[in-house]
Amino acid sequence: MENGSQEQGAKKQIALNIINSKSKHKGFGAGSIDLNSLSPVIIDNGEAKVDIGAMHAKSKVERGIRFTTDRDEVPNGRQVWIVWVAVDRTAEGQHYAGATACEMWIDQEARKGWKILADHVNKMDAALKRRIILDGLGDVEKKALRELLISRNEEWWNASPEEFKEALRTEE
Repeated sequence: MENGSQEQGAKKQIALNIINSKSKHKGFGAGSIDLNSLSPVIIDNGEAKVDIGAMHAKSKVERGIRFTTDRDEVPNGRQVWIVWVAVDRTAEGQHYAGATACEMWIDQEARKGWKILADHVNKMDAALKRRIILDGLGDVEKKALRELLISRNEEWWNASPEEFKEALRTEE
């Protein structure tokens, strides 16, 4: 056992520490953002999948790709979306609370891609703050995301705010 105060098999949860000139670090987990309520969903070719590797820009579609911020350098790329989905826990239970979509273009053959990393980070932050920003997603992507979320946990979907469900409504 690594730490006598921890139960066997129990892991200490790791959170991202935010330290700036106004905060003073006070030990493990102080001033942290808990990413345990956030999941990255990759939507590629109309199919949505949870890919935890996207938390570190290492999703299946991103591996081996050299990214640029110049969209013109990826003329033969296909559009791929990362959607950050946040889950909230209340006294009534859990529900989907925030979702933000980030665009990227991937040319697998040329091993090149386009994305704006700052946009991905800002959208991750917005999802953690329970915002819903799904600009750019078409009906195919919205339907794929909605079906994935319902299949993962229908109770959470049913308990989600109407604003969240409305953002994923399609014409179908």
